[in-house]
Amino acid sequence: MKNKIAILVLTALACAANLSAADLTLWYQQPAANNKPMNEALPIGNGRLGALIFGSPERERTSVNESSLWTGGENPSGNYDSMGAYQVLGNVFVNLPVDSNASDYRRDLDLADALAHVSYTANGAKFQREFFCSHPAEILAAQFTADKKSACTGSIELVDSHGAKIIAEGNRLTASGTLGNGMKFEWQLLVLNEGGSVSTVSDTNSTRLEFKNCDGLTLLVAAGTDYVFDHAKNYHGEDPHARVTAQLDAAAKKNFAELKAEHIADFQTMFNRVSADFGNSTAAQTALPTDKRKLEAFKTVDPGLEALLFQYGRYLLISCSRPGGLPANLQGLWNDNNSPPWHSDYHANINIQMNYWPAEVANLGECHTPFFDLIASQLPAWRKATAAAKEFKTADGNFSKRGFAIRTSHNITGGLGWKWDKTANAWYCQHLWEHYAFGLDKNYLRTTAYPIMKETCEFWEDHLKTLPDGKFVVPNAWSPEHGPDEDGVTYSQEIVWDLFNNYVAAADALDTDKDYRDKIAAMRDRLVTPQVGSWGQLMEWMIEKKGTNVIAKSPELDTPNDHHRHTSHLFAVYPGTQISAGKTPELAAAAKVTLDARGIDPGSDVREWSFAWRTVLYARLRDAEDAHKMLQQLFSARNTCPNLFGLHPPMQIDGNFGITAGIAEMLMQSQAGEIELLPALPNAWPDGKISGLRARGGYEVGVEWKAGKLVSVTVKNVSGDGHAKLRYGSKVVELDVKKGEAKNLNGELQ
Repeated sequence: MKNKIAILVLTALACAANLSAADLTLWYQQPAANNKPMNEALPIGNGRLGALIFGSPERERTSVNESSLWTGGENPSGNYDSMGAYQVLGNVFVNLPVDSNASDYRRDLDLADALAHVSYTANGAKFQREFFCSHPAEILAAQFTADKKSACTGSIELVDSHGAKIIAEGNRLTASGTLGNGMKFEWQLLVLNEGGSVSTVSDTNSTRLEFKNCDGLTLLVAAGTDYVFDHAKNYHGEDPHARVTAQLDAAAKKNFAELKAEHIADFQTMFNRVSADFGNSTAAQTALPTDKRKLEAFKTVDPGLEALLFQYGRYLLISCSRPGGLPANLQGLWNDNNSPPWHSDYHANINIQMNYWPAEVANLGECHTPFFDLIASQLPAWRKATAAAKEFKTADGNFSKRGFAIRTSHNITGGLGWKWDKTANAWYCQHLWEHYAFGLDKNYLRTTAYPIMKETCEFWEDHLKTLPDGKFVVPNAWSPEHGPDEDGVTYSQEIVWDLFNNYVAAADALDTDKDYRDKIAAMRDRLVTPQVGSWGQLMEWMIEKKGTNVIAKSPELDTPNDHHRHTSHLFAVYPGTQISAGKTPELAAAAKVTLDARGIDPGSDVREWSFAWRTVLYARLRDAEDAHKMLQQLFSARNTCPNLFGLHPPMQIDGNFGITAGIAEMLMQSQAGEIELLPALPNAWPDGKISGLRARGGYEVGVEWKAGKLVSVTVKNVSGDGHAKLRYGSKVVELDVKKGEAKNLNGELQ
């Protein structure tokens, strides 16, 4: 193999990958409907501050969010209804009267630059708007311009969703208040006009700013709360007023062009790491606005839109999960309702985990860290709740003394709600381990991941049940959100196996705790493992159900007629590694039997995130065509909104992130100690390329293929040991590549 491959050593690899020629813009011919903000408005964000852009010519609405604005608290009862919910700051309205119907209307979101635009012609002028959320400046910025001088006349309103009084001072509007849980919040809007005038008006209706005969306007918005990642302070810190004021004042010293350039440069340092090209779409496809194009893409393959959907997940993760902030919740960052679906909370039985599936492989590892910060900040409250829970009494009848568990839902202030998901603690630990597996940062492993992983192992050391044959099971567990609770549920067994296996690897990497490492390795090997059932399926429960009628939506459990949306017992295929086509072919075949049987019939209980998970499961099972079939389901009216947000319904965002991870796994996998190239390349993408994907072991990978065959691969050593093993089909090549160096292999790779 080595003799047939020409190896070109590159002296350097550009930090930013060249963007694909594929179009990376969502665009529309009409404004978003005011009654469908989560389905139609366009999302922008800087990780902490976000907005939805509507685009009405007469009355622009910008719905504003700040990720830490939550009601609720520690919630010792575990009652879901009292856990609190993610909130909306409010809306900024810009009224620009239009004398006649607007024409030449366009509203768009440019993923490559993280800019939203609105343009139209009215009143004899062409009007344009541009919006972005800047991470460097910590502000939302908007510019309103026209190609006709003095054409901008209207008013600006700041409407707070919690009824805070609006105070006007010069060209600034301020709203501040306190939620029922004591959380302080504030947001400010500053208007900078070019030409014309701006004045304050207060009457019985509102306090607002009115502008007359302006050539253009710049709006700057800053916002914050007193939230801190500190249980000891009850998660409350300093009043946000001084910080918000300073952010807005600093931004106002720069012009819009400077703020925009700074924003784009910052965003692109992350976004441009990965480029993707899955082939050319037709002229007829690219001529359609996104809301119409996506519906056609459900019927006919549209490779450009599939590449855009992949990059949209990356755009959204950068926009709603930056270091130092909170992680993405069920709606990412965006929310228009103070009583959002499922509280817009953190769901621990797959949803927050799926949010972060693409973080490492799609080269956004730093976007993963808010999840770790949240976990660390919640541990004191979670330990306390676990120690008081009768569900976690140990075999000797005592309350739990070590570790923590998590209910299915939680907030940002220690509060847990709904049913205990007993092994969610171990699933969270998988994310802690994966961040190390991709980056090999031993200091992070030693100080952040390893202590939590060890504590969680101690919890399960105390709580596993021993069967008469000496095997270990998780007692009275469940298979979300499906069927009865009982011992040895496959989902929970697989997750604890994953925890123990990763802990052993972590201890080895740090060369520490040898005795405890060996103990956990022995316990791992005594866990009940997945079994094959009577019809060739991977069994969901330790004891086969054979058609038991348990819940209405799944009248038959563990049969070919079970079409439940969850495939929880396939965790070991993905995101776990216990089952693989290469190492456990019998179990992999059984997993495929289960997956095929769950089905995609419109009458089944499958949701948008289900299709995302099934995409990546089929990819791991090396079934390219079914993986692509699952991907294409995301374009149906049932599974995504016009703005391409996932549609459960209602809207939730995990499917957007899950499908990005799924596409990455179709093109490159690295879980088996080698970098596998094009493991599930579908016929729909005969020619294409992708660059910048991250592989475990500290490598960055790019591949190009033609006529369905690999033609070149580039491997860069970011933090690896210098010995990369590449697999393409049955062929394997070992590549020596120094740290910081990149090598390109081309030639006869078939």
